[in-house]
Amino acid sequence: MSDKNDLQGKWALILGASSGFGAATARALSGRGMNIFGVHLDMKMSMPRVKEVIADIEATGSKAVYFNMSATNARKRARAIAKMQEELQTSGQESIWLMMHSLAFGNLKPFIADDPNDALDQKAMEMTLDVMGHSLVYWVQDLVHKDMLGQGSRIWSMTSEGSHRVIPGYGAVSAAKASLESHTRQLAMELGSRGILVNCIQAGVTDTPALRQIPGNEKIIEASIRRNPANRMTQPEDVAKTLAALADPAVSFISGSIIFVDGGEEITA
Repeated sequence: MSDKNDLQGKWALILGASSGFGAATARALSGRGMNIFGVHLDMKMSMPRVKEVIADIEATGSKAVYFNMSATNARKRARAIAKMQEELQTSGQESIWLMMHSLAFGNLKPFIADDPNDALDQKAMEMTLDVMGHSLVYWVQDLVHKDMLGQGSRIWSMTSEGSHRVIPGYGAVSAAKASLESHTRQLAMELGSRGILVNCIQAGVTDTPALRQIPGNEKIIEASIRRNPANRMTQPEDVAKTLAALADPAVSFISGSIIFVDGGEEITA
């Protein structure tokens, strides 16, 4: 594999950059010399966590340019991308080298409930699919139109086993993950001629803030540890190290794939 200098000064864009997979990947990539654009949505109470991530990035000598905003707001997206483009030009970089879509914000109500108010409604379904699925397409479209993704750039989305397995209260998120995988394949096909790689990571069950929001998460965690061949949960750092390795310019012909980072958990289910 190549050394750190092959990534030195390149930029990564991480959607969902303040915690979980996104934060771990920001730290791992900055450790290999990459600068980080981070998009996150945090309130005052969680901002200290964001500041810790930024401090860790800057401690490596890399730049951290973070945007606290809704990733699905088209006008805010346009403004953020304009600022990113300015930063790229200032740093002498032509394009973003790696983009990671790690947005985890969706509704966890069941489809069917005795009280209709306790069931998922149309607005919540559409919001979940927009944030966790369709926003990948909209960000990539805007970046391509601005020539901010080029030869060698790589895009990573984050899926889960919920894309093809049922979990109580996970219906809308399952739909979003299934659409995300479909979007990943479509983008891989359409961007192949430009030399842009598009792939998806399926991590094993990971103890993230998003997991803790799922009803019955304790049972999910227990089952994951029991059936995982390594007898442990996947850690955000497992994904981060994988993406840092696959950021290497020498990795240039993997596209349209779902790559499992789960210690064999998927095959035992």
